[in-house]
Amino acid sequence: MGFFRGLGGKVWAYVRSAPGTYIWLAILFVTTVALHHMSQEFEQQFLRQRSTNIRELSDNPVRVLVASAMWIDGGHWLPYAFLYTVFHAPAERWLGTVRWLAVCVVAHVLATLISEGALLKGIHDGIAPHSAVNTLDIGVSYALAGVVAVLAYRIVTPWRYPYLAAVLLVYGLPLAESPAFTDLGHFVAALIGLGCYPLVRGRGKAWNPKETFAVLKG
Repeated sequence: MGFFRGLGGKVWAYVRSAPGTYIWLAILFVTTVALHHMSQEFEQQFLRQRSTNIRELSDNPVRVLVASAMWIDGGHWLPYAFLYTVFHAPAERWLGTVRWLAVCVVAHVLATLISEGALLKGIHDGIAPHSAVNTLDIGVSYALAGVVAVLAYRIVTPWRYPYLAAVLLVYGLPLAESPAFTDLGHFVAALIGLGCYPLVRGRGKAWNPKETFAVLKG
């Protein structure tokens, strides 16, 4: 019992050290449960009204930019619990809640506007159908991409470069192979995260994997 009590205390301390991450994750849990209680037809209509598609951005930009970040398309919450713990929580603990949230907001908003702007141009040029103005576009992946990228500055060189290469490959390959507006959004969000370097200056010593490995070896 003592072991589990101690483990529970450490988990709770970790959660409290990244309040924004886990409050957001709790909201996503509630909204995901709500989606599971909707019929498929109602769910699509409901989400489309909270989507950052061209039509909704034209009519209610602020509302949908906020609302779209509170829902997960597909209804699978556990993968996001893992990703938030691996990326968002360390970033919030490192940057502080305000700076971490600034990275999330800038990546989410700018990547959305740029990708939807590209889609609008595609519609005007006849590359995409006019019905694409109602495309379902919700979720937290742009903010996540921005945070994943900004964490490159948390790692000392030369270890930073393999991590950065992996980030650019993960978000760049889909855009190169079969470009869609969401692929563009993810790649742009990662670039925006890298552009948030001014927010990371003075945030303490960068992590050295070599030191961690040495400690683990004893």
